[in-house]
Amino acid sequence: MLTRVALRAALGSSVGVLGESVALSVKPWTRSPTFLSAPRVGGGEFKSTAPAVGSFAVPPPVRHYARVAKMKKTGPVSQLADLPSTMLKMDYAAVPLAQATDEVVKRLLSLELASHAEKLQRKKEQYIAKVQRDENDRSSVEVKVAVLTARIRNYQEHLLKHHKDKANKRRMLMAIDRRKKLLKNLRLVNYEAFEKVCEQLGIVYTFPPEYYRRATRRWVAKKAFCIKVFQEVQKQKAEQRLMKQGLGSKIKAV
Repeated sequence: MLTRVALRAALGSSVGVLGESVALSVKPWTRSPTFLSAPRVGGGEFKSTAPAVGSFAVPPPVRHYARVAKMKKTGPVSQLADLPSTMLKMDYAAVPLAQATDEVVKRLLSLELASHAEKLQRKKEQYIAKVQRDENDRSSVEVKVAVLTARIRNYQEHLLKHHKDKANKRRMLMAIDRRKKLLKNLRLVNYEAFEKVCEQLGIVYTFPPEYYRRATRRWVAKKAFCIKVFQEVQKQKAEQRLMKQGLGSKIKAV
């Protein structure tokens, strides 16, 4: 019985000591007088940047310096830039009701809110109207050249922004080769139509070289060797001719 009472008294005293030590170690958070009495940034005194006890650290002000303005690169003017925004789309150009509607509907049907493909189709029709033989001409060489010209210029504008697009670059080169063949054939068949197409579409026709071969060191050495062999053969043939002439003169003398 006495041992139980003594054990309870010892436990109570130890708990009381532990509670006092915790109460002494944990203090309520209070703002320090240095944080409250710190001067403003615009004041005459310097602001203390050292973190005070019981307060948050105030970071120093960050200076954002002005960046140098970059000059925007001005590329070539797009072929679609001369299309007026009030022009109707290709699907609604021949509809008479579209001309009599209000301004909101006209704006929806115009090129102002059209996609790039619709604008390109309108540009193709402009090129075709310049070079076609009659109103119903849709399959002549001139019309094919006009369609390829609009397509090639669209590829060129695309590759100026996305120069790593190899697929469209290949398509552009194939279209250029096809247009070259059509222009070459048109120049041989109808020279007046060829001049008209080049003038109306702004095409500069350049003649391809007759023969071109990249001069490598192996090719140059081989060509020099062939020339040397040819010269030696010519010398042997000349000696043989002289010998025949000498024999002929001897036979005549006999």
